[in-house]
Amino acid sequence: MQRAIELAKNGIHSCKPNPRVGCVIVKNDIVIGEGWHKKTGGDHAEIMALKSCEDSPEGSSVFVSLEPCTHKGRTPPCIDSLINAKVSSVIFSSMDPNPKVSGKSIKLLETAGIEVSHGLLEEDSQELNIGFFNRMRANKPFVRSKIGSSLDGKIALHNGESKWITSEESRKDVQNLRARSCAIMTSNQTVLRDDPSLNVRLDNFSSDDQPLRIVIDSTGKCGGNEKIFHLPGETLLHHHRVDQSFLEHLGSMEINDLLVESGPRMNGALLESGLIDELIIYMSPCILGKDAIDMFAFPAIEKLSDRYSFVIRDLKTIGTDMKLTLRKNNV
Repeated sequence: MQRAIELAKNGIHSCKPNPRVGCVIVKNDIVIGEGWHKKTGGDHAEIMALKSCEDSPEGSSVFVSLEPCTHKGRTPPCIDSLINAKVSSVIFSSMDPNPKVSGKSIKLLETAGIEVSHGLLEEDSQELNIGFFNRMRANKPFVRSKIGSSLDGKIALHNGESKWITSEESRKDVQNLRARSCAIMTSNQTVLRDDPSLNVRLDNFSSDDQPLRIVIDSTGKCGGNEKIFHLPGETLLHHHRVDQSFLEHLGSMEINDLLVESGPRMNGALLESGLIDELIIYMSPCILGKDAIDMFAFPAIEKLSDRYSFVIRDLKTIGTDMKLTLRKNNV
């Protein structure tokens, strides 16, 4: 199953809005086929694995990182192919949160005489697809905010200069964050001040896979001549504030993972509204001082009980920086 999950990661940049899924087929303790879901509309992991089999899959065990689909979407249901292949058992890591699918494969497979089990490395499978699971369960994307800061929590000097606080390695790592996201959101202030591209600039990354860029412009200040509106990929200009209903609208657009790259006002507003699920902070080992610009802008907190608390999920070194991944308690 660990191998199936590793295979699923091959589609992390390309199969959105579908979940990342990997599959391994084993017969007589030998791997005879492997596959993963590469692209929406293309073969699912199980189909790719069946096609790659070096021996007949009849009597084999199929390990798949997500429950096989039972409904016809852009492609036929995988469960039919597994039954027709006469496999002996199917072991999947996590049940699909999609109500069209969830749990339905078990009865169909067992009726066909195929042994079924699930739950192996379930947390790993769900973590890989946290945005998809969030959209299916809460009807909105998983919201990550990326921030580059100094040790004292500053994102720019008092005059706005910020290039570059963090290391080149951190900035390269951000490209991977963007690539795995369905959309990247920023504010009109960031667009007018920095004229950012907010696109993915990785080798061998297809322009067809560029995330949707979202500019929040409730005051109508963007003129449309800014760089972000003229790059490959789509840019959505939203003339209202970000709230729960807007996130649900993005969910209806099949946005799984939403990456926020903006300044203290937007980050502060999202934090106040409880709309940030995860913070990823690239922290440089430098100090910018009290007059520099903070990560978040929101009214003063008068009681510690009103503080915004997160759980540290990961801490690692990237170049000369620390990369902190923090998540809300209830996520």
